[in-house]
Amino acid sequence: MKPFNKFYHLPGTAPGTLVESEEGADIQAHSTLWTYNGAIISYVPNTEADVISFKPADEVDHITWLDTIGNQSTSRMQQLGESFGLHKLALEDVLNAGQRPKLDVHEKHLFIVLNLPKMVGDDIELEQISLFVGKHGVLSFCQGDGAIFDPVRKRLKDPVGRLRKQDANYLLYALMDSVIDAAFPILEELGEAVEDLEARILEVPDKEVLTELHRVRRDLLLLRRGLWPHREVLSHLLRDDEGKLDQEHRPYFSDCYDHAIQIIDLIETYREMLGGLLDVYLSSASNRMNDVMRLLTIISTIFIPLTFLAGVYGMNFANMPELQWPYAYPVLWGVMIGIVAVMVWLFRRKNWL
Repeated sequence: MKPFNKFYHLPGTAPGTLVESEEGADIQAHSTLWTYNGAIISYVPNTEADVISFKPADEVDHITWLDTIGNQSTSRMQQLGESFGLHKLALEDVLNAGQRPKLDVHEKHLFIVLNLPKMVGDDIELEQISLFVGKHGVLSFCQGDGAIFDPVRKRLKDPVGRLRKQDANYLLYALMDSVIDAAFPILEELGEAVEDLEARILEVPDKEVLTELHRVRRDLLLLRRGLWPHREVLSHLLRDDEGKLDQEHRPYFSDCYDHAIQIIDLIETYREMLGGLLDVYLSSASNRMNDVMRLLTIISTIFIPLTFLAGVYGMNFANMPELQWPYAYPVLWGVMIGIVAVMVWLFRRKNWL
């Protein structure tokens, strides 16, 4: 788990300074330009930025999607910024991975940052997804391998699909919906882990269960920190004070907003369940300690009179009357066993045993 992976510039660095991030450095930068409408589609890999530009509405009859994955160089981002007229601060946020999900409204485009949760082994990591949306195109930047958009790519290749016949806002919805819905499989795994922890805590609340409980709590805390702002992004997008979102597409973004709310509800539910399980664990551990202490106290209490008798008859005084009696030893054992029997009977009657 990476609870905090944001890189900060040195204090006093000029705004918009582009510095290459180490996030996604192991994935080779790769871009694909998708151009489509209801009749045609083309996708060209390794597209250079200088061949693409957003054009006025009366000069285009298609939608473009620059699908970019991997770690981008500063020179590449500068080229894209010049070609598309992207704000320098937005370009900085693309390279400076670990941003909080947000929506920035610029004159010619929207800039959206989302967090994609991914399972890496037993750990959860957040991958930044950056989206630029114009009137006739979308630019997407993925830190990782971009596999989260494979269903969107497949739908684009379907000539009878809805996606081919819609505008850039619908493509934006498809991309955002893929990112937000990626949390459901992870939350399903965490839900199963919570149920397993509940069963184990009720059976044998050992230290391994406590360690696993804290691990799941950290995962949920990471998800809460990374995914909670998605609701704000979609709420801001639905308000659309600038009129950049068509009325036709509002129901789709509203559905996406509902998914974000469901994810938040699941996270909060699991966190509350884990808090209750932690209380159950502490209560079980305390009860076990109380049982152990009660048993030890009963044993000590039983041996107090026995220790007293053994101490008395262990004294080496010549005038002790029972020393010369031939039945003294078996009688003493009988008295001691009788004391034990009476005390055990009394403890059982009091429900102490």
